[in-house]
Amino acid sequence: MSKKTNKNIKVQLLKGFKDILPEHEKYWFYVVDKVIKIVKDYNLSFINTPVLEEAQLFERTVGEGSDIVHKEMYKFNLPKGDSEDGGKTVVLRPEGTAAVMRAYIEHGMLNQPQPVKLWYLMPMFRREKPQSGRFRQHHQFGIEVIGDQAPVIDAQVMIIVYSFLKYLGLDIKFPVNSIGDRECRPAYINALTSYLSSRQRQLCTDCKRRLKTNPLRVLDCKEEKCQLILEDAPQIVDYLCDECRNHFVAVLEYLDELDIPYELDNKLVRGIDYYERTTFEVVLKNPDEDGKNLSLGGGGRYDGLSEQLGGRPAPGVGVGLGIERIIGALRTAGVEIPSFVRYEVFIAQLGKEAKKKALRLFEDLKAEGWRVAEAFSKDSLSTQLEKADKLGVQYALILGQKEIMDGTIILRDMSSGMQEEVNFEKIKDVLKKRITQPQVIVRDLDDGDQEKDGEN
Repeated sequence: MSKKTNKNIKVQLLKGFKDILPEHEKYWFYVVDKVIKIVKDYNLSFINTPVLEEAQLFERTVGEGSDIVHKEMYKFNLPKGDSEDGGKTVVLRPEGTAAVMRAYIEHGMLNQPQPVKLWYLMPMFRREKPQSGRFRQHHQFGIEVIGDQAPVIDAQVMIIVYSFLKYLGLDIKFPVNSIGDRECRPAYINALTSYLSSRQRQLCTDCKRRLKTNPLRVLDCKEEKCQLILEDAPQIVDYLCDECRNHFVAVLEYLDELDIPYELDNKLVRGIDYYERTTFEVVLKNPDEDGKNLSLGGGGRYDGLSEQLGGRPAPGVGVGLGIERIIGALRTAGVEIPSFVRYEVFIAQLGKEAKKKALRLFEDLKAEGWRVAEAFSKDSLSTQLEKADKLGVQYALILGQKEIMDGTIILRDMSSGMQEEVNFEKIKDVLKKRITQPQVIVRDLDDGDQEKDGEN
């Protein structure tokens, strides 16, 4: 006898992924609203790339020795019979810059007036260990400015980030460094490798691997024993060529001019191979209760990336910010978030015919720009008015069988409870006189709806 299959299998969310629920909406729309404001202020153009890309796009640019490529990409092969792409190795997009540069080259953006200033808001996927503020799918607001190597562009990208987070109510600072370029960096890598090789046994397992694949990545290690070793390591600033040093000094002077808070960090290299010259992180000014500075993102200059992908020289600089981390910072800082929903009128109804007419009135008012709420699936008037009160609307319109026969509608002031009959054909004129300002509603979440720490 065959075993019975269990039809009641419990399907749950995968580890490291998060649902974005209705109670999260005010945070998401608050952040997105400020994204739209900042990209308009700085005249950035929108770009969006596919979630699925060829694996070699990131292997060639991010670096085979990087943690992203080495152990964090969701990677698989397309079926061989899948048209002309059959058999290709593909990945879920782990980061945005390489994908945007691929699109820049493929669509001939080099022929447009330079620099090309782009922004995106896209999900990224990394198969890394889930922890607070770090998810296997996260959303990233990114800025990429391609086609100009002037140091003022580096500074302006950081200024845009500072302004954006200031709009949100967050205080941040920039740890910043220069890692040189393809001309002067090799000498530093040789010096660093020589220093670390004599202390190899003391390094963590990951850094022993990094020493062979990309010694610069050792500087980014968070292990305490590696940090102690790095205290006396050679500093990259001592190996910069004149051109890289002058570029970095100019970036800092522009930041000083606008009083943008930054601090020099000679160990900051970022975890991606295509960066050169300016690198920076975006961290909250105030450390958390454990004394750690929360990183909201980071970026830097990538002047050789276009050539790595077979394109003509196209210097660029960019930044990526984690939306989930920003939302977590807003919650921790207690920033007051207004709701994006503005309801002015609620339509309540009693009876089948009234429901039909109320449905038409709802669409008419909405088409004219009114923010209208309803509960058409409910028949109880008290239930409908309870919802109207919870939403905080100023007026409710009540339509029943008697009102249909009389050609009227009841206008109820939800604050005072006062009601009056109004000619149905004149209700729009009456509303225009009564409601001069839309009501901005801030919907507080019930205790039971509050998000758990570490969630979106």
